[in-house]
Amino acid sequence: MFSALLSEVSIRTIAVFLVIFLTLLVFFKRRKNLPPSPSGSWPVVGHLLALGRAPHLKLTEWRKQYGDVYTVRMGMEDVVVLNGYRAIKEALVDYKDAFSSRPNVYVLNLVSGFGKEIAISKFNQAYLEKRKFAYSALRQLGVRIGPGSMEENIRDEARQLCLKLSEQGDAQPRDITDNLTVSVANIICSMVFGKRYDYDDEKFLELSKIVNKLVASVGSSQLMTVFPFLRFIPGVNSTNRILLECIEDVHEFLRQEITKHRETLDNENPRDFIDLILTELQTQEKTDCFTEENIVWMIQDLFVAGIETTITTLRWGLLYMVLCPEEQQKVQAELDSVLGTDHDVPTLANRSQLPYTEATIMEIQRIRAIVPLSAPHAPNEDTTFRGYDIPAGTQVFPNLWSANMDPEFWPDPEKFDPRRFLDSDGKVVTRPESFLPFSAGRRVCLGEQLAKMELFLLFSSLLKHFTFKLPDGAAVPSTDGIMGFTLVPPIVNMCITKR
Repeated sequence: MFSALLSEVSIRTIAVFLVIFLTLLVFFKRRKNLPPSPSGSWPVVGHLLALGRAPHLKLTEWRKQYGDVYTVRMGMEDVVVLNGYRAIKEALVDYKDAFSSRPNVYVLNLVSGFGKEIAISKFNQAYLEKRKFAYSALRQLGVRIGPGSMEENIRDEARQLCLKLSEQGDAQPRDITDNLTVSVANIICSMVFGKRYDYDDEKFLELSKIVNKLVASVGSSQLMTVFPFLRFIPGVNSTNRILLECIEDVHEFLRQEITKHRETLDNENPRDFIDLILTELQTQEKTDCFTEENIVWMIQDLFVAGIETTITTLRWGLLYMVLCPEEQQKVQAELDSVLGTDHDVPTLANRSQLPYTEATIMEIQRIRAIVPLSAPHAPNEDTTFRGYDIPAGTQVFPNLWSANMDPEFWPDPEKFDPRRFLDSDGKVVTRPESFLPFSAGRRVCLGEQLAKMELFLLFSSLLKHFTFKLPDGAAVPSTDGIMGFTLVPPIVNMCITKR
């Protein structure tokens, strides 16, 4: 009996050790002919400790030693990093057939409904159809230059923003983030819901709150991105629970709006994005591309991507204006010379007349890439790139920061200098190399055109009507940024003086 028991224990022990051995073999076996990897990778955590809280900076630093293409260990996975304009363009544009998909990353899958939206879904026929519809819908709703464009909606929000700042007075320094959030969120609301909200509307405040909470939850889920099994560990899985709750709250709000739209839908006269997608749902044969559930995820995509990124860019812009008052004065002088004493907000037709203003916005986007590491790409199939073998599904990170801050293209890259984007005749350089604020290739930002319209009209309106500066004696704010969902600037209380 004892012998039998010993035998059973031995068999179990051997089985356990065998399982552990095979697991370790799978996790730690390095694939052959991957790009070189920096030293200092630790078991289980890989290079995470070395990457720290500013991974874009460390990855850019490693470029000097390991080249434009190398591999890092994120936890127990190999991740290929692309550095510099040439490598990123080669992969995302020249090799677009190979690098246009997305990897399986739990948190990204979670916030995308496992491929039900657009930005994070795999590259397949469903993705192509959803993106084609969204692009067409945005153009139909006015995300274009010319008559019937979104320009007037954006200008209306710019007027409301300037009016609100004027009403608040200039007695006390204050942070402008909440005001920017209302303006940008209302632009998305007018496009998606067909209406804007007052600043103190309870429904609007509720939507803003849950979207902000969702964005913050994604930003705080980075550890779970690398170690998805943490969602099963009691006591440390609160991040996953909060993220799920945020998604459900956003979806509940959106479902209510969709229900209201369905009750008053006129297929011949669509009012907004919801109407267009409901009409599409009725006219299309039932496919995986357009379902009731997909509608909610696609609209969430517009809110999460369309609000946070624009607000963050504007916040960086105003921070650099208070840090570089001489540049602020140049922009204001140009605005005054073109617009004169007109108290209205600028138009898109003014853009060609305001090259220094346009160049300043481009320099803001360059010097602080709000998404330093683009959303991860992945090859659909085993791919050879620059002599290295990259297996299908491998995470590939384009390090956009390394392109936007490359001293080969941008001398003294930490210096804020809009003249980088002006040619010898003082005109804007329209397609500068190594400038990738919206990424590149097939997964380039769907909202690029809208973002450009918003940034120009809101930024130029603010500087036309106000001067921004730090309070006397205030400490100089840091420009390092804080990594989360985006690279955000610190909260800065500014003196906002009406011009």
